[in-house]
This record gives sequence, C-alpha cells and structure tokens, in this order.
Amino acid sequence: MGKRLLDQLRDKIRTKHYSLSTEKTYVYWCKYYILFHNKRHPKDMGKKEIEEFLTFLAVKKNVSPTTQNQAFNAILFLYTQILDIDLKNENIQALRAKERKHIPVVLSKDEVKLIISNMQGIYQLMVKLMYGCGLRMKELLNLRIKDVDFSYDKVYIWDSKSLKDRTVPLPLLIKDELKLQVKKVQEIHKQDLEDGFGTVELPHQLEKKFPNAKYETKWQYLFPMNKISTDPRSGIQRRHHILDVTISRNIRSAVKKSNIYKKISAHTFRHSFATHLLQAGTDIRSIQELLGHKSVETTMIYTHVIKELNKQDIRSPLDFS
Repeated sequence: MGKRLLDQLRDKIRTKHYSLSTEKTYVYWCKYYILFHNKRHPKDMGKKEIEEFLTFLAVKKNVSPTTQNQAFNAILFLYTQILDIDLKNENIQALRAKERKHIPVVLSKDEVKLIISNMQGIYQLMVKLMYGCGLRMKELLNLRIKDVDFSYDKVYIWDSKSLKDRTVPLPLLIKDELKLQVKKVQEIHKQDLEDGFGTVELPHQLEKKFPNAKYETKWQYLFPMNKISTDPRSGIQRRHHILDVTISRNIRSAVKKSNIYKKISAHTFRHSFATHLLQAGTDIRSIQELLGHKSVETTMIYTHVIKELNKQDIRSPLDFS
C-alpha cells in the first residue's frame, strides 16, 4: 500500500530541505484544500476547485494577500511535485485578497537603546546583532560560528529569504561580546561531545558530503539552546538554536518595561536599521544589498517612512498662534 498523500508531501518537502515551519504550513493548506472540497482527491480536481478555494479564503476568511499566496504555493507544490500535474498553463484566476499598503513601524535610536537596555544576557546580544546588521529573525537564529569573520569584521548570511548570499558589517561595538559568545559555544560543544552528543543539523546535502562536519565546532549555532532537544523530524537528540518564540517573548517583555506603546516585533529592529541608515545618508542601493532585497522597489518603502517622519516639521493648525 502506497503512502498517504500528505505523508508523500512531507517526504518531498524534507528531501528539498525546506524548513519545518514551511512543512507544517504546506501540509496545513493542502489538508484544508482537500477538506474544503469534501475530501476529494486533488488529482480529480484542478483549476476550478483551486480558484474556488482561493476565492473562499479572500471573501469568506478575509485572509491577507500573503496568506492567500502561501496557500496557493502549497497547493501548487502538491500538484507539481507530488501529483506531477503542471498547472502553469491553467491561468488560475481567483478573487485576490486586497493588499493593504502598510508603512513599517520604526523605532528612534533612543527607543532602540532603551529596549536593549531592558534585556539581559544572550537575548540582549541577539537583538543588538539583529538591529546592528538588519537581520531577519531566521537569519539571526541560523547563524553558525563560522559565519562571523572577526578578521574582516563581516557577518555572512547564507540562504536568506531572497536566496542570495550576502555579507553585512560586524558592529564593532559588540565584537568582544561576540567573541565571548563563541568561546561559550566552544565550551558547550566540548561538553556535549563528552556526553555523547555534539552533532548539529547541517543545511542541504552537506551531511552526506561531509559526514563528520556535524561534529565540528565551526558548524555549531552561534546562539544555541540551553539544553539538548529531540529533532522532531529525525528523532536525533542534539542542540538546536534558540527558538524564535523565545526571543520574541524576551523582546515583548523588554518593550513592556520600556513603556513604549508602538506595535513592535523582532522585525521592527530590521525596519529601524534601514531607516536609521537612510537618515544617516546611506544610499538606497547599499541599503538594498545590506537587507538582501531582490528588488530596490522593496527597499524604497523606507523612503516613504522618512517622508512620514519628516512630517513632524509641519505644524498642525491647532498650534498656530
């Protein structure tokens, strides 16, 4: 008996080395799609049923364009990768979710310093690095010891969201702190090896190509968890990186202590990084490269942020004498 469809989907996602969060998301949307059509097999459905589902998400569920695209990509993956059905020529049309243009919330330099001052230990260092380099949360968490070049004061970002590798300047203010962090990881790793652990998850096919690399110190996460955990996919016990929910919880706590009432997430520090560089006179193309944006159009949003911030020079008629 062959594997169930969703199990085949999981296997294919893992062979392509997609993240666990992507796996969960794709499985969720494909399952939702099948249940929406009363458990009909996707091979017996096509353009019409996909359009109905996507329109339902936009009209009845009022999902965002990003969420609707996520669902579409999951279904597309199911058809092309599992069912071997090409939908490119189907010209799938559905009522698209309305895209709302949001101006990113940014922090002032003083607000950034205040929030960071209300954090402690490794979490404070992580936010300093995230803001200082303009990193996405995933990029920060996936940093390995080898990715920090203390000789040339660079941080290497591999396999980013844009699938474009890049380097960013290492903030000199935290260079010594990062060196101490590397020493801590070296000590932790040494103890893990003595205790019979010490492996780390490697990207793509590296584990097959270099079977001993998973034991090497340079491949260990820069910000590892406090304890050994079980990999939900392989069942292997090893030390993973700190979880995104953990750093987010610490940021929320620091924001609360700072009495700042803006809507702030980890990504706010990336927005603030770009805005502060623009205010300091850094050209938009350089900022695009530092952020790893595919298109300069994405980076241009920060010029709109600057325009909004500059409106403080316009006086309200209520203040006219």
